[in-house]
Amino acid sequence: MEQLDKQLLNEDSCHTGSDRKSHHSDKTKSNLVSRLNRIEGQIRGVKGLIEKDTYCDDVLNQIAAIQSALNGVGKLLLEHHMNSCVIERIQEGDNEVIKELMITINKLMK
Repeated sequence: MEQLDKQLLNEDSCHTGSDRKSHHSDKTKSNLVSRLNRIEGQIRGVKGLIEKDTYCDDVLNQIAAIQSALNGVGKLLLEHHMNSCVIERIQEGDNEVIKELMITINKLMK
């Protein structure tokens, strides 16, 4: 029984050895996918605007909206990552996760 409990814990874990996975709730996953689907539609819309020779400022405003929406997805994902995987790895004594997190945050802020 103890072996099964450890196996179940590992399946819910952010990482097991070199196999790293997230463990988002279905609600969170659905939220992220919905947001990304909307962004994908916005990108197709911008492509259409360019093909129709739409005024540049209008296209640029749509691009700004897409970037904002994508930043929102990144913030949500970062929040969930910090509240699950990062905390879990720190509790396990893996302080390398802080360096990894800082590199990721720096990439997101570019």
